[in-house]
Amino acid sequence: MIKIKLATLLDTTVLAQLGRVTWEESHGQYIDDKNNLLEYLDKNFSVSKTKQEIQNPKKFFYIIYADEIPAGYAKIIVNENQENIASNNNCHLERIFIQKEFIPLKIGQQLLFFIQERAKELKLDTIWLSVYVKNKRAIRFYEKNEFENVGSLNFKVNGVPYENIVFSKGL
Repeated sequence: MIKIKLATLLDTTVLAQLGRVTWEESHGQYIDDKNNLLEYLDKNFSVSKTKQEIQNPKKFFYIIYADEIPAGYAKIIVNENQENIASNNNCHLERIFIQKEFIPLKIGQQLLFFIQERAKELKLDTIWLSVYVKNKRAIRFYEKNEFENVGSLNFKVNGVPYENIVFSKGL
């Protein structure tokens, strides 16, 4: 059974672990310097950093469970400005990750639909995100879900830039 819930402070450790594991699974192969990868994971997916973020009223984390096992999560930021996005009433889907072993269940699709519905409930009109240009599977996923390429940005991992596509979709 699939269940999605809003993460709370009680979920901080699970969320930090999910973030660390899923980010490494999805992006680790693209980072040439593994010390940069480890430093990035330590900095961005610590329990203290996750706790700080979960307490920010503009940030929402959702955990998806498969048979009560945390299988992935999403993080949205409400009204985050981005030069390629015209709307000031938007939702930045900063992270949506499913652990590798759960990807065949297609629960990423369910989580994306859930996030889009949540954004509509918040009366937002646009959802946007960025994807690394070499992440072909993710690019196909967003194109299949009617996201449009609206520009690019450089995502930095410890100062090293990685070119990302900015995708946007009206809600």
